[in-house]
Amino acid sequence: MSELQPADFDTADYRSVLRRLTTLDDEAAALRAEAERWHDERVVAADQAVASARAELAAAEEAVVEAQRDLEAVDAKANNLWSEFVHKVGPLAERYGRTLPPAALPRQRGDRPASDYLDEVATRVSYVPPARPINTGVKFLFGVFGFLSGVVGVMAYQLLRHKTGAPQGGTWRDALPVIALVVLLACPVLAVVAAKKVADRRGVGLTAGAFGIVLLTGLVTAALFLAALRGA
Repeated sequence: MSELQPADFDTADYRSVLRRLTTLDDEAAALRAEAERWHDERVVAADQAVASARAELAAAEEAVVEAQRDLEAVDAKANNLWSEFVHKVGPLAERYGRTLPPAALPRQRGDRPASDYLDEVATRVSYVPPARPINTGVKFLFGVFGFLSGVVGVMAYQLLRHKTGAPQGGTWRDALPVIALVVLLACPVLAVVAAKKVADRRGVGLTAGAFGIVLLTGLVTAALFLAALRGA
């Protein structure tokens, strides 16, 4: 059937107009159904988009929480490693600060996680250099310690003895001879302590031979110097 224009209603018959009105009603119903389908599809698509966005938001929030936990764990381990490093190295490390320095990105990051770098640092911090045995040069140094301790002990002994003077009955000067003897014997012992420090830095224990070198050298030196002073 041909389309009727508004101007055609003046000349069209009743049946043609009625059929046209019926057709318009069917077309309007089809358009309404199509509009409702489009609306329903848009609503479903919007609901799906909202649900997807909520899921992504929840995943992002969970990732943020997980990243925060990882950051706290990395910071705690880094602080622990720095404390061990400062304790092991001593004042040399304190020039960078007693607390953990600010983090810096490595030059070659790649895809390595932070735990790999922390494990590498832990390996370096826990590294213990091999022990260096006590050789002839160190034994000679121990002998020097003993010799100096004997000399210093005799000098302190003589200085305290000269301050004794005449007995004054119950004064502190009466105890100076005993103190002088204690100082004389303590100097070789202090030399043994210094030798122990040297041995510890070399990662070995102070052997009985090294102990004897220091102590006997100090005592023999002190005895010889005392004998020479008394003979003079």
